[in-house]
Amino acid sequence: MAEYDNLCKLLVEKYPVDFIRWLLNQEPQRIEILKTELSIEPIRADSVIFLQTENRILHLEFQTTIKSQQPISLRMLDYYVRLTRKYQLPVTQVVIFLQQTNDAIAFTEEYVSEVTIHCYRVIRMWEQDSGLFLGNLALLPLAPLTRTDSPQTLLSQVAQEIAKIPDIETRQNTAAYTEILAGLKFEKLFIRQLLREELMQESVIYQDILQKGEQRGEQKEALKYTLRLLNRRFGQIDSLMIERLQILSTEQLESLGEDFLDFSNVSDLIAWLERNTNS
Repeated sequence: MAEYDNLCKLLVEKYPVDFIRWLLNQEPQRIEILKTELSIEPIRADSVIFLQTENRILHLEFQTTIKSQQPISLRMLDYYVRLTRKYQLPVTQVVIFLQQTNDAIAFTEEYVSEVTIHCYRVIRMWEQDSGLFLGNLALLPLAPLTRTDSPQTLLSQVAQEIAKIPDIETRQNTAAYTEILAGLKFEKLFIRQLLREELMQESVIYQDILQKGEQRGEQKEALKYTLRLLNRRFGQIDSLMIERLQILSTEQLESLGEDFLDFSNVSDLIAWLERNTNS
């Protein structure tokens, strides 16, 4: 499940203002992304992120599983004490459960011991109104996880919103993020039908990129080689990822071929593309 946690962390780092607006209802003048570690011991960097505004720390943690070596409530108290001691600012803590569950842990918002009560916020994505997420580029990839009576209608709305994004690379990235997170709730075939085929396969831009890619001799060979490597490591690469790879230069594809040996999952590939391509 680290793939989903890493992707959510990437979204917060890419769009910190939007997450501050959503979770704190503030318009911050300054935001700093803090290192995901504290002085006593490292923090699990897969799901935890800290944002500092001019007057508050936002501690945000994404959960795709209810299993944890240390109870979430106790961990939140631990983080709160260390953050307060280090930064001397008010701390807002939010745990976001991505995947629907009936387990009590997703409905617990405090740590209680004999002498201590510590409270934090819990957001259950399956209870959230989809309207807020459909209307916001940063939050759009989370929209498939929101409340709906018609999954097909919701994914169709998501596809329509993605199609409106004018910048091709932003549109591609958002579509890839959305497809991955939608996998927490929907079958892959269903996602493919609603997102890939509707949004990308019939896209004039997609067909143009495909045609140009086939016309470039060296780039075409580098692309074929890179796809063979990636398919062998991760299984069949989907059409959205192929589209992103097709616009890379020969040099970028060669660099990717060298770096992919360090990848452990598809989210590492997405992170590489974020670092090595321009918006």
